Amino acid sequence: MATLDTKFKLNTGAEIPAVGFGTWQDKDEQEGAVTEALKAGYTHIDTARIYGTEPAVGAAIKKSGIPRSKIFITTKLWNTAHHPDDVEPALDASLADLGTDYVDLYLMHWPVAFGRGDTMFPKDNNGKIINGDTDFVDTWKAMEKTFKKGKAKAIGISNFSRKETERLLKETEVVPAAHQIEVHPYLQQNEACAWFRSKGIHVQQYSPFGNQNEVYSKGQNMGKLIDDPTLVEVGQKYNKNGAQVALAWGIAQGHSVLPKSKTPSRIKDNLEGDFRLEEADLEKLKGVDKQLRFNDPSANFGWNFYIGEDGKVA
Repeated sequence: MATLDTKFKLNTGAEIPAVGFGTWQDKDEQEGAVTEALKAGYTHIDTARIYGTEPAVGAAIKKSGIPRSKIFITTKLWNTAHHPDDVEPALDASLADLGTDYVDLYLMHWPVAFGRGDTMFPKDNNGKIINGDTDFVDTWKAMEKTFKKGKAKAIGISNFSRKETERLLKETEVVPAAHQIEVHPYLQQNEACAWFRSKGIHVQQYSPFGNQNEVYSKGQNMGKLIDDPTLVEVGQKYNKNGAQVALAWGIAQGHSVLPKSKTPSRIKDNLEGDFRLEEADLEKLKGVDKQLRFNDPSANFGWNFYIGEDGKVA
């Protein structure tokens, strides 16, 4: 079954490839992994300032010889650079590391500001995060300027609730082009995702394999999402595995998906998750939703994330 090479349209008119390559974690192995991904046919690479992988992404793209215009690059503003004076310099630093003069999509990684400076997780004497006092609306207004200058071809958000997004829409000018959030068959967030789409905001799914990532302690004492009997059963029909079904499910919702791997065979397999699921199978997959959120750093970040959203545990 051929890979479909699905693309979606952002509210800027630009196209975003449905399958992106995630570069969170394994910093030292990312240049090789991104090189493999580009060789396999990925044209959408997702990084962030906090990942520390921007230089590796830039080096792999340069070595690939693929023209910059053929690759969609996303990076993200970190919490310590939310002050309006810090936003453009932070983007400039990312651009320098990526070896490019623009990114296709620049996201505000979290709605919370940390204290300004070079320490990524500034902490007080008790080991508690020091929060900054910048409102995310002011951060967004500074991001709008980078968009108008063309340094970011599109700007978006990540890890916002609907309520926070609503406020952003009311008080600012540019509608976010994308929103990157945790979505997978165990946390389908149908209502929230439909709401974002209704506002012209494209949904991107991080952690599309749910608790596959060992970093999520919450998901360790249960079976892996990609081994879920329903996903495996649906996959057999198409000669696909559970991971590929999870990706195809996301794409069927109109979302772009961001799997990550450093294993060449898996990198290739994930790209082949872009296939069409029949309506009956999509119906079947609705039944696996557990409203189970694996990523919620509220306690550590000094901000109560995802209020009113599925999977939020009080």
